[in-house]
Amino acid sequence: MFLYTKNFEEQKARAMESLRRALEEDKVDRDIIPLLEKLNALESYFTTSSCSGRISVMEMPHFGDKLNSAWLGKWHREVSVEEVLEAVRKHKSGQLWFLVRSPILHVSARTMEDAVRLLNLAIGLGFKYSNIKSVSHKKLLVEIRSTERMDVPLGENGELWVGEEYIERIVRIANDQLRRFKGKLKKLEENLNRLGQASRTQT
Repeated sequence: MFLYTKNFEEQKARAMESLRRALEEDKVDRDIIPLLEKLNALESYFTTSSCSGRISVMEMPHFGDKLNSAWLGKWHREVSVEEVLEAVRKHKSGQLWFLVRSPILHVSARTMEDAVRLLNLAIGLGFKYSNIKSVSHKKLLVEIRSTERMDVPLGENGELWVGEEYIERIVRIANDQLRRFKGKLKKLEENLNRLGQASRTQT
């Protein structure tokens, strides 16, 4: 069945206005902006949300309670051991976690064929957790996600369970993961022209 998104142009116009405001308010990860611009320049796609991936230190009442959690440190780039230690020293109560999250993009597609084309491209470039998140005439949404992730408990209620040497090791691993998924984002940006070429071939 040839499934397509109704009112696609209107939805894209609203999304682009929302993105413009977010850019003005500096709420978009800077290193992902060129990729967003290229994606949104394609006539059959537009982005609805994005994160370029991050390393963070978080304090939470219990794991998974995002609503009541607090960032003690958050970086969308490689991080130094001293930066992480500075964040760790802020810990007072609840659980203390060191986290790595891979990039995530939500992209609306005009047709199912467009959605599948983007999905296949993303998976082929290493975004193995990508999927088609929503399928209807109102919305065809592709979620682009990679596999890199770390969830490391560091302490609780002001008590640190690990030493500086251990933190040095996990920071090194986290930076390796970050370099890996940032490279995947760059490859995706460089290969988006394949989507445009495929669309022109079908018209």
